[in-house]
Amino acid sequence: MAWYLYKLGRWSFRHRIRVIAAWAALLILGGVGSVALSGETNDSFELPNTESSQAFDLIKERTPDVSTDGATARLFIQAPKGQSLADPTTQATITAALQQATTDHVASASDPFTTGTVSEDGSTAYSVISYDRIAPELTAADEKSVDEAVDTLTAGGLEAVVGGDAFVEQSHVASAEAIGIVIAFIVLAITFGSLIAAGMPLLTAVVGVGIGLLGVTTLTGFIDLSSTTPALATMLGLAVGIDYALFIMSRFKHEVQNGKTTEEAAATAVGTAGSAVVFAGLTVIIALAGLSITGITFLTQMGLAAAATVAIAVLIALTLLPAILSLSGRRVSAGRTAKLKGEHLDEAGQHLPGGRGRTNGRRWVDLVTRFRVPALIVGVGAAVAMSIPVASMELALPDDGSKPTDTSQRQAYDLLADNFGEGSNGPLTVVIDTKNATDPVAAATAAVAKLETVKADVAAIQSTVPDPSDPEAVAAFSQQLDAVGYTAVQVIPNSGPSDAATKDLVLDIRDTMKDLPAETGARALVTGQTAAGVDISQSLLDAFPKYLLVVVGLALILLVLVFRSILVPVKAIVGFLASLGISLGATVAVFQWGWLQGLIGLDAESPVIFILPLLLTGILFGLAMDYEVFLVSRMREEYVHGMDARDAVVVGFQHSARVVTAAALIMMGVFAGFALAPDPIIKSIGFALTIGVLADAFLVRMLLVPALMSVVGKNMWWIPAWLDRIMPNVDIEGESLARHLAAAEDPAETEQVPVPVS
Repeated sequence: MAWYLYKLGRWSFRHRIRVIAAWAALLILGGVGSVALSGETNDSFELPNTESSQAFDLIKERTPDVSTDGATARLFIQAPKGQSLADPTTQATITAALQQATTDHVASASDPFTTGTVSEDGSTAYSVISYDRIAPELTAADEKSVDEAVDTLTAGGLEAVVGGDAFVEQSHVASAEAIGIVIAFIVLAITFGSLIAAGMPLLTAVVGVGIGLLGVTTLTGFIDLSSTTPALATMLGLAVGIDYALFIMSRFKHEVQNGKTTEEAAATAVGTAGSAVVFAGLTVIIALAGLSITGITFLTQMGLAAAATVAIAVLIALTLLPAILSLSGRRVSAGRTAKLKGEHLDEAGQHLPGGRGRTNGRRWVDLVTRFRVPALIVGVGAAVAMSIPVASMELALPDDGSKPTDTSQRQAYDLLADNFGEGSNGPLTVVIDTKNATDPVAAATAAVAKLETVKADVAAIQSTVPDPSDPEAVAAFSQQLDAVGYTAVQVIPNSGPSDAATKDLVLDIRDTMKDLPAETGARALVTGQTAAGVDISQSLLDAFPKYLLVVVGLALILLVLVFRSILVPVKAIVGFLASLGISLGATVAVFQWGWLQGLIGLDAESPVIFILPLLLTGILFGLAMDYEVFLVSRMREEYVHGMDARDAVVVGFQHSARVVTAAALIMMGVFAGFALAPDPIIKSIGFALTIGVLADAFLVRMLLVPALMSVVGKNMWWIPAWLDRIMPNVDIEGESLARHLAAAEDPAETEQVPVPVS
């Protein structure tokens, strides 16, 4: 493969105008598509065939005029301190404001004085404004009407806050991208010692992210995508795009400084470092695309969009980067900082006399391999200790209680909790289906009576089932059941929607009502935000083993092919598990326990976002294998070229440590920028990835890997002879490349015959 990549890099170098024009055309085409065809994102998390979604489907099917997925705005009104909303003038002001908020898209706007949504002390009330369409389809006139209602209330001496999902501030990632790009530029400038060299990986990464993001934006016009999907694609595309270009450019600089022409250096860099980039990219793509195995639509969309962006980043690193290098020539390698990748070594990889070339990376790996057993013990102990919080992890759907306190959604959430109880922010709906009941009224009455036996964590049960002593009410209720075949009962918990007690209440209700069909012929379905969270979390838990089996299995096969070893891939996967444990442990400690949360702009404790463990597993697994390939491929290159196994670890580490460190710092900078975003989903993903990369690059790859490989020695490269014979040779070390160049007969094809790369 190295030979084919070499030819691709050389062709791209020689035909730079064609290559640059082709990528520019794709970027322009994506821009046109995003402008002309893009739609709105949709952040509703639903899974088919779960009890909560079945309840919604039942309501939609039997009462199509009742909107179950339309946007909702809650208009909170609060009287000045010590006053009440009972004053007739105040009530008239509220009525006028609600009339102003009503537009053609409003299905209903409740009057708090008739629906009872007034606090016991009369100081606070709220109106529920229900729309006949989802939030992205609301118009500027809809939002303006609510703003005018708020102005009317404020002018009347009242305080007004708007909550709900109708007019949520959109989360923009531009500032996060800017932070990541600035950090990346600083690291690249220090690494290469050249502003031109620093700008190249950024340029190619931005082009790749631009094409990928514009493609995702275009797709929003055809399918429903969450707002997290483009953010995730941007986050990963930017990080890996910079890293892949960095890895190839560092090899290019090394080859130029060893006397090769810029064309040969670019082609050789693509043929050698490019091989590692291809396999590193494949592991990330496998891990992300593997999310489709879960069968969960929004996870599949996120994974495939991010995987496509990573694939673009790989192609750009192999083609656009050498094309741009042909324009800059030797200016890329003109930096004055310490040379990359250990150039102060002799041909055997040993230090020159006088200790010259003893870089910080060499000092570190010498120390680790000298005290390899204590290093292993300390590293494993630290990983275990930092993973302990995972045992306390709680998962939940994101709600307004996790948003910053300066947002109107969070303020409305707190007002509702303070005046009407925590559970008012996450009521449960029990849909009683009486379609197959012999006596629907009796079945509904029996179901509500059974529901009322659930006492733990129940603040109130609101039912439309009439008193049996009122025949007129019973007759009207019977007609309703005959018409629609169901009735809905609302259960208000004592605890908030993300609390463990509310989740337990969902399970208690379902357990209590499970025998209802046999007893009455009716059935009960529990739905609502918390119930949906319980269902989704269980679906994710069920899908997790299958996902790990397929993705880790495929990656294991790929790594065995790359390294021709059994223990190296196993070690890589065990190291990933350590990084995952540390990342999730830190996320629990900060988000759920509240440790140091002010550093990333949090001001409230909340459970971990329900999709994070599975999503983090897929992303971090791919990134961890990136570092494994970058670091260990150079160790193997030294080993297959005849160096002793333990010396190969030391020399390979010195060659790769600087570029791996720079790549990790760049990724951490990109992810840390997203960790400061206001959106709780993007914030948690960015934070978890920042910690995961920190742990994987510096604890696992820089400490545990050289220590373990030094302990095991040449046995680390053991592979059964029969397996070695039947496996294809992917030649990540570039041996075939050296043979092809040495055998080349046409001097025009190669200006010089390079020696095998060491």
